Amino acid sequence: MGNASTASAGPSDLLKIEQVGAVLTVGLNRPAKRNALNDGIILAIQDCFSHLPEGIGAVVIHGVGDHFSSGLDLSELTEHDATEGLRHSQMWHRVFDRIQYSRVPVIAALKGAVIGGGLELACAAHIRVAEPSAYFALPEGQRGIFVGGGGSVRLPRLIGVARMIDMMLTGRVYSATEGSAYGFSQYLTEAGGALPKALELAERVAANAPLTNFAVLQALPMIAEANPQTGLLMESLMATVAQSDKEAKRRIRAFLDHKTAKVKPT
Repeated sequence: MGNASTASAGPSDLLKIEQVGAVLTVGLNRPAKRNALNDGIILAIQDCFSHLPEGIGAVVIHGVGDHFSSGLDLSELTEHDATEGLRHSQMWHRVFDRIQYSRVPVIAALKGAVIGGGLELACAAHIRVAEPSAYFALPEGQRGIFVGGGGSVRLPRLIGVARMIDMMLTGRVYSATEGSAYGFSQYLTEAGGALPKALELAERVAANAPLTNFAVLQALPMIAEANPQTGLLMESLMATVAQSDKEAKRRIRAFLDHKTAKVKPT
Protein backbone atom coordinates (compact mmCIF):
# COMPACT_ATOMS: atom_id res chain seq x y z
CA MET A 1 0.00 0.00 0.00
CA GLY A 2 2.96 2.32 0.22
CA ASN A 3 4.15 4.41 3.11
CA ALA A 4 1.73 5.79 5.66
CA SER A 5 1.67 9.42 6.63
CA THR A 6 -0.11 10.83 9.64
CA ALA A 7 -2.51 13.62 8.83
CA SER A 8 -3.67 16.24 11.30
CA ALA A 9 -5.62 14.65 14.11
CA GLY A 10 -8.99 15.81 15.29
CA PRO A 11 -9.43 18.15 18.26
CA SER A 12 -7.67 16.74 21.34
CA ASP A 13 -6.56 13.79 19.19
CA LEU A 14 -10.08 12.32 19.27
CA LEU A 15 -9.38 10.90 15.82
CA LYS A 16 -6.27 9.11 14.66
CA ILE A 17 -6.00 9.97 10.96
CA GLU A 18 -3.46 8.46 8.59
CA GLN A 19 -3.07 8.50 4.83
CA VAL A 20 -1.80 5.35 3.12
CA GLY A 21 -1.56 5.96 -0.60
CA ALA A 22 -5.05 6.81 -1.83
CA VAL A 23 -6.70 5.54 1.38
CA LEU A 24 -7.42 7.66 4.45
CA THR A 25 -7.83 5.77 7.74
CA VAL A 26 -9.89 7.46 10.44
CA GLY A 27 -9.56 5.89 13.88
CA LEU A 28 -12.01 6.69 16.67
CA ASN A 29 -9.53 7.43 19.43
CA ARG A 30 -11.21 7.15 22.84
CA PRO A 31 -10.20 3.57 23.68
CA ALA A 32 -10.56 4.09 27.44
CA LYS A 33 -14.24 4.95 26.81
CA ARG A 34 -14.73 2.13 24.29
CA ASN A 35 -14.78 4.92 21.69
CA ALA A 36 -18.01 6.42 23.04
CA LEU A 37 -19.16 9.25 20.79
CA ASN A 38 -19.22 12.71 22.37
CA ASP A 39 -19.76 16.05 20.65
CA GLY A 40 -16.02 16.52 20.21
CA ILE A 41 -15.48 13.33 18.25
CA ILE A 42 -18.64 13.87 16.16
CA LEU A 43 -17.48 17.36 15.18
CA ALA A 44 -13.99 15.99 14.44
CA ILE A 45 -15.58 13.47 12.06
CA GLN A 46 -17.48 16.31 10.39
CA ASP A 47 -14.28 18.30 9.94
CA CYS A 48 -12.46 15.27 8.56
CA PHE A 49 -15.09 14.49 5.92
CA SER A 50 -15.50 18.15 5.03
CA HIS A 51 -11.79 18.42 4.16
CA LEU A 52 -10.76 15.14 2.58
CA PRO A 53 -7.30 15.56 1.04
CA GLU A 54 -6.96 15.61 -2.74
CA GLY A 55 -6.02 12.23 -4.14
CA ILE A 56 -7.99 10.26 -1.55
CA GLY A 57 -10.04 7.51 -3.21
CA ALA A 58 -11.52 5.76 -0.16
CA VAL A 59 -11.83 6.12 3.62
CA VAL A 60 -11.65 3.42 6.31
CA ILE A 61 -13.26 4.15 9.69
CA HIS A 62 -12.17 1.96 12.59
CA GLY A 63 -11.89 1.99 16.36
CA VAL A 64 -8.59 2.34 18.21
CA GLY A 65 -8.36 -0.37 20.88
CA ASP A 66 -10.70 -3.31 21.33
CA HIS A 67 -13.97 -1.74 20.19
CA PHE A 68 -15.42 0.12 17.23
CA SER A 69 -17.77 2.24 19.33
CA SER A 70 -19.98 1.74 22.36
CA GLY A 71 -22.30 4.51 21.15
CA LEU A 72 -23.39 7.86 22.49
CA ASP A 73 -21.54 9.12 25.56
CA LEU A 74 -24.62 9.31 27.78
CA SER A 75 -23.04 11.91 30.06
CA GLU A 76 -23.75 14.43 27.31
CA LEU A 77 -27.51 13.83 27.47
CA THR A 78 -28.08 14.59 31.13
CA GLU A 79 -28.30 18.37 30.70
CA HIS A 80 -30.21 18.49 27.40
CA ASP A 81 -33.74 19.89 27.31
CA ALA A 82 -36.08 19.06 24.42
CA THR A 83 -34.79 21.82 22.15
CA GLU A 84 -31.16 20.93 22.79
CA GLY A 85 -31.95 17.26 22.24
CA LEU A 86 -33.48 18.04 18.84
CA ARG A 87 -30.46 20.09 17.79
CA HIS A 88 -28.10 17.39 19.05
CA SER A 89 -29.83 14.70 16.99
CA GLN A 90 -29.84 16.91 13.89
CA MET A 91 -26.11 17.57 14.34
CA TRP A 92 -25.49 13.80 14.24
CA HIS A 93 -27.68 13.57 11.12
CA ARG A 94 -25.62 16.25 9.35
CA VAL A 95 -22.33 14.58 10.26
CA PHE A 96 -23.39 11.06 9.30
CA ASP A 97 -24.80 12.43 6.03
CA ARG A 98 -21.26 13.65 5.33
CA ILE A 99 -20.18 10.02 5.48
CA GLN A 100 -23.06 8.53 3.49
CA TYR A 101 -22.79 11.21 0.81
CA SER A 102 -19.01 11.39 0.82
CA ARG A 103 -17.34 11.90 -2.55
CA VAL A 104 -15.44 8.63 -1.99
CA PRO A 105 -16.46 5.20 -0.68
CA VAL A 106 -16.31 4.71 3.09
CA ILE A 107 -15.59 1.32 4.67
CA ALA A 108 -16.10 0.57 8.37
CA ALA A 109 -13.87 -1.99 10.09
CA LEU A 110 -15.84 -3.40 13.03
CA LYS A 111 -14.71 -5.15 16.20
CA GLY A 112 -15.95 -5.40 19.76
CA ALA A 113 -18.85 -3.12 20.61
CA VAL A 114 -20.80 -1.78 17.63
CA ILE A 115 -23.79 -0.57 19.58
CA GLY A 116 -26.19 2.36 19.73
CA GLY A 117 -24.67 5.40 18.07
CA GLY A 118 -21.69 3.28 17.05
CA LEU A 119 -23.99 1.08 15.00
CA GLU A 120 -25.62 4.19 13.53
CA LEU A 121 -22.16 5.42 12.51
CA ALA A 122 -21.33 2.06 10.92
CA CYS A 123 -24.63 2.17 8.98
CA ALA A 124 -23.58 5.45 7.37
CA ALA A 125 -20.59 3.72 5.75
CA HIS A 126 -20.98 2.01 2.38
CA ILE A 127 -19.25 -1.27 3.23
CA ARG A 128 -18.93 -2.88 6.66
CA VAL A 129 -16.31 -5.51 7.55
CA ALA A 130 -16.60 -7.32 10.88
CA GLU A 131 -14.31 -9.63 12.79
CA PRO A 132 -15.55 -12.31 15.24
CA SER A 133 -15.35 -10.05 18.31
CA ALA A 134 -17.91 -7.62 16.88
CA TYR A 135 -21.39 -7.52 18.38
CA PHE A 136 -24.38 -5.37 17.49
CA ALA A 137 -27.03 -3.92 19.80
CA LEU A 138 -29.39 -0.98 20.31
CA PRO A 139 -29.67 -0.50 24.09
CA GLU A 140 -31.63 2.75 23.76
CA GLY A 141 -34.90 0.96 24.47
CA GLN A 142 -33.67 -0.12 27.93
CA ARG A 143 -32.31 3.36 28.67
CA GLY A 144 -35.53 5.22 28.03
CA ILE A 145 -34.33 6.96 24.90
CA PHE A 146 -34.64 6.53 21.13
CA VAL A 147 -32.07 6.35 18.36
CA GLY A 148 -31.04 9.83 17.23
CA GLY A 149 -28.21 9.37 14.77
CA GLY A 150 -30.18 8.20 11.74
CA GLY A 151 -30.46 4.59 12.85
CA SER A 152 -34.23 4.40 12.34
CA VAL A 153 -33.72 5.34 8.67
CA ARG A 154 -30.52 3.46 7.77
CA LEU A 155 -30.60 0.27 9.83
CA PRO A 156 -34.04 -1.06 8.71
CA ARG A 157 -32.82 -0.80 5.12
CA LEU A 158 -30.04 -3.21 6.04
CA ILE A 159 -31.76 -5.68 8.38
CA GLY A 160 -35.51 -4.94 8.17
CA VAL A 161 -37.91 -3.11 10.47
CA ALA A 162 -38.99 -6.19 12.44
CA ARG A 163 -35.44 -7.08 13.43
CA MET A 164 -34.72 -3.53 14.58
CA ILE A 165 -37.96 -3.44 16.60
CA ASP A 166 -36.91 -6.65 18.34
CA MET A 167 -33.48 -5.20 19.15
CA MET A 168 -34.90 -2.03 20.67
CA LEU A 169 -37.72 -3.70 22.62
CA THR A 170 -35.79 -6.66 24.00
CA GLY A 171 -32.17 -5.53 24.00
CA ARG A 172 -31.22 -8.42 21.74
CA VAL A 173 -27.52 -8.60 20.88
CA TYR A 174 -26.33 -10.04 17.58
CA SER A 175 -22.96 -11.72 17.17
CA ALA A 176 -20.62 -11.04 14.27
CA THR A 177 -21.65 -14.30 12.62
CA GLU A 178 -25.35 -13.47 12.91
CA GLY A 179 -24.61 -9.93 11.80
CA SER A 180 -22.98 -11.13 8.61
CA ALA A 181 -25.98 -13.34 7.80
CA TYR A 182 -28.58 -10.67 8.59
CA GLY A 183 -27.03 -7.69 6.81
CA PHE A 184 -25.21 -5.75 9.53
CA SER A 185 -21.95 -6.36 7.65
CA GLN A 186 -21.03 -7.57 4.18
CA TYR A 187 -17.79 -9.29 5.20
CA LEU A 188 -16.76 -11.48 8.13
CA THR A 189 -13.06 -12.04 8.73
CA GLU A 190 -10.86 -14.00 11.09
CA ALA A 191 -9.84 -12.49 14.45
CA GLY A 192 -7.92 -9.26 13.92
CA GLY A 193 -8.78 -9.24 10.24
CA ALA A 194 -11.36 -6.47 9.92
CA LEU A 195 -8.98 -3.56 9.47
CA PRO A 196 -6.61 -5.36 7.04
CA LYS A 197 -9.61 -6.51 4.98
CA ALA A 198 -11.12 -3.03 5.02
CA LEU A 199 -7.81 -1.58 3.81
CA GLU A 200 -7.62 -4.19 1.06
CA LEU A 201 -11.13 -3.33 -0.10
CA ALA A 202 -10.40 0.40 0.16
CA GLU A 203 -7.35 0.05 -2.08
CA ARG A 204 -9.49 -1.82 -4.61
CA VAL A 205 -12.36 0.68 -4.71
CA ALA A 206 -9.97 3.64 -4.75
CA ALA A 207 -8.63 2.28 -8.03
CA ASN A 208 -12.07 2.46 -9.68
CA ALA A 209 -12.93 5.23 -12.10
CA PRO A 210 -13.99 8.19 -9.92
CA LEU A 211 -17.15 8.81 -11.96
CA THR A 212 -18.27 5.20 -11.50
CA ASN A 213 -17.74 5.43 -7.75
CA PHE A 214 -19.71 8.67 -7.73
CA ALA A 215 -22.59 7.02 -9.58
CA VAL A 216 -22.64 4.05 -7.21
CA LEU A 217 -22.56 6.22 -4.08
CA GLN A 218 -24.87 9.04 -5.13
CA ALA A 219 -27.18 7.73 -7.85
CA LEU A 220 -27.69 4.07 -6.95
CA PRO A 221 -29.41 4.67 -3.56
CA MET A 222 -31.75 7.22 -5.18
CA ILE A 223 -32.53 4.86 -8.06
CA ALA A 224 -33.29 2.02 -5.64
CA GLU A 225 -35.88 4.18 -3.82
CA ALA A 226 -37.41 5.87 -6.87
CA ASN A 227 -40.50 4.63 -8.66
CA PRO A 228 -39.41 2.17 -11.39
CA GLN A 229 -39.80 4.48 -14.37
CA THR A 230 -37.95 7.34 -12.68
CA GLY A 231 -35.25 4.91 -11.60
CA LEU A 232 -34.82 3.50 -15.10
CA LEU A 233 -34.51 6.96 -16.60
CA MET A 234 -31.95 7.99 -13.98
CA GLU A 235 -30.04 4.77 -14.66
CA SER A 236 -29.94 5.49 -18.40
CA LEU A 237 -28.73 9.03 -17.84
CA MET A 238 -26.06 7.91 -15.37
CA ALA A 239 -24.91 5.09 -17.65
CA THR A 240 -24.61 7.52 -20.56
CA VAL A 241 -22.53 9.99 -18.54
CA ALA A 242 -20.29 7.27 -17.09
CA GLN A 243 -19.52 5.48 -20.34
CA SER A 244 -18.74 8.75 -22.13
CA ASP A 245 -15.99 9.54 -19.61
CA LYS A 246 -12.42 9.27 -20.96
CA GLU A 247 -11.41 6.96 -18.12
CA ALA A 248 -14.27 4.58 -18.92
CA LYS A 249 -13.28 4.48 -22.57
CA ARG A 250 -9.67 3.72 -21.62
CA ARG A 251 -10.72 0.86 -19.33
CA ILE A 252 -13.10 -0.65 -21.89
CA ARG A 253 -10.38 -0.53 -24.54
CA ALA A 254 -7.93 -2.22 -22.18
CA PHE A 255 -10.45 -5.02 -21.57
CA LEU A 256 -11.12 -5.48 -25.28
CA ASP A 257 -7.38 -5.61 -25.91
CA HIS A 258 -7.10 -8.38 -23.30
CA LYS A 259 -5.03 -6.19 -21.00
CA THR A 260 -7.32 -6.73 -18.03
CA ALA A 261 -8.42 -10.03 -16.50
CA LYS A 262 -11.89 -11.45 -17.04
CA VAL A 263 -14.17 -11.86 -14.03
CA LYS A 264 -13.73 -15.25 -12.36
CA PRO A 265 -14.94 -16.69 -9.05
CA THR A 266 -12.49 -16.26 -6.20
